[in-house]
Amino acid sequence: MELTVRAATTAELPELMQLYTNARAFMQTHGNPTQWHAGYPGEARLAAEIERGVCHVVMGEKTIQAVFCLIPGDDPTYHHIEDGAWPEDVPYATIHRLASAGHVGGIGRLCVQWCLQQGLPVRADTHADNTYMQHTLKTCGFVRCGTIYTEDGTPRWAYYHYAI
Repeated sequence: MELTVRAATTAELPELMQLYTNARAFMQTHGNPTQWHAGYPGEARLAAEIERGVCHVVMGEKTIQAVFCLIPGDDPTYHHIEDGAWPEDVPYATIHRLASAGHVGGIGRLCVQWCLQQGLPVRADTHADNTYMQHTLKTCGFVRCGTIYTEDGTPRWAYYHYAI
């Protein structure tokens, strides 16, 4: 199956929200029950990210196979890091809210590799129980740098990858 990455559209918002609902259910049944609380990321947040052009979809066979955000610029939740440090203080982009439809193996790797090809160092974070995302990041060459706290105060493992 040929897969392509493109910007998400507002018309796709209902389908993307369903993708996140399915991803939450998957996480809950695969050892990660608390990373995304009910309703996260929320329609308003996702609509704003689509409008800003930072929300992307992976298309395959005319259907959405995955969704993720690549957000360039400073992320306030990354200002304070515990149990480590960021390896460099340069402009970067952050991967957020990656969710798969569950139909294509390795889709997370494809999303992350696409992000790495955009020309900036990339940061990411994930819940300590999200072994799927941890594996994807490590497979793509990310290194764990410490622990950050999300806007709701919960801890996340923080990762970094130098620009390609």
